[in-house]
Amino acid sequence: MATSGTTTFALDLGDLIEEAYERNGAELLTGYDYRTARRSLNLLFADWANRGVNLWTLDSGTVSLVASTATYTLPADTVDLLDSVIRINNGVVATQSDQVLSRISNSVYSTIPNKLSTGKPIQMVVTRAGAAPTVTLWPVPDSAATYTLVYWRMRRIQDAGTDAGITNDVPFRFLPPLASGLAYYLSFKIPGAMERSQALKMVYDEDWDRAASEDRERAPFRIVPYVGRV
Repeated sequence: MATSGTTTFALDLGDLIEEAYERNGAELLTGYDYRTARRSLNLLFADWANRGVNLWTLDSGTVSLVASTATYTLPADTVDLLDSVIRINNGVVATQSDQVLSRISNSVYSTIPNKLSTGKPIQMVVTRAGAAPTVTLWPVPDSAATYTLVYWRMRRIQDAGTDAGITNDVPFRFLPPLASGLAYYLSFKIPGAMERSQALKMVYDEDWDRAASEDRERAPFRIVPYVGRV
């Protein structure tokens, strides 16, 4: 028996919302039904950002450091930084080198006696308040070399949008929790659907757990005990 030969299945925004309404025993009838579902979907994406690292939202970036400037603004859609290095002589094959930056808390940064000390940065503090997160380096970059901040970050999931024909910024592996999560959120809004909420939540939690457990790094991980001198 022949197979389809395709692997392109996806749910566009319209299909996703219809699926969520059908799981609640309801229909998508009005423009307001569509608008309130989009609002719930954006709230669902915000919740996913709080649940941990979503690997498909990871990307990298660089910031060219300026001598005597300690604080730099990151892209506004940054959720958090995961890893960062200071790169010397970026792009120069013979001399380019990276050094890992240690991330410290705001409270630890506040205890540094001289925050204006200059040199090669070795520590950073990330502030996630305001419209866009910032990173502050210590020591403050000097002019002794060309420094570049290279970072790996988790970005926000793109908004649901307004066009019913677009697809969401979610890989196919997360389509089950996407549909079940939206259905669960809508169960609080659709008249008569509250009795389904608990069951929909169970399905959502199971779908999320399966997808999240698969969405992980597969590189070998080794823990070596440190045996120091007494």
